[in-house]
Amino acid sequence: MTPKTFEIRCLRLPAATKVVQWEGTSVFKVGGKMFALSGGFTASYMFKVSNMAYSMLIEHGLARPAPYLARAKWVQLVGNNALPDAELTAYLAQAHALIVSKLTRKSRKALGLD
Repeated sequence: MTPKTFEIRCLRLPAATKVVQWEGTSVFKVGGKMFALSGGFTASYMFKVSNMAYSMLIEHGLARPAPYLARAKWVQLVGNNALPDAELTAYLAQAHALIVSKLTRKSRKALGLD
């Protein structure tokens, strides 16, 4: 998946925003909380995953624990083409949903996600 396609897929998710931070890194957020990163200091795409996906992606050599974010179950793909586009799109939707689930009810309602 190209960086432009990654950005488009992230921004298609409900209430998703993009901010450029940390040496030109594209930070994709929902409700002010990060769910994916690309470019800048990151060598490849990084995103939040479930506990099971975290173990599976690392065991199969598709990803490694994300620098500084591994404790929060973030992964960094070993390369931008480590996963097929459809699968990566599904992981991005899951990352978005994981973050949305941690937002307050008031925040979700304000963003139209309730």
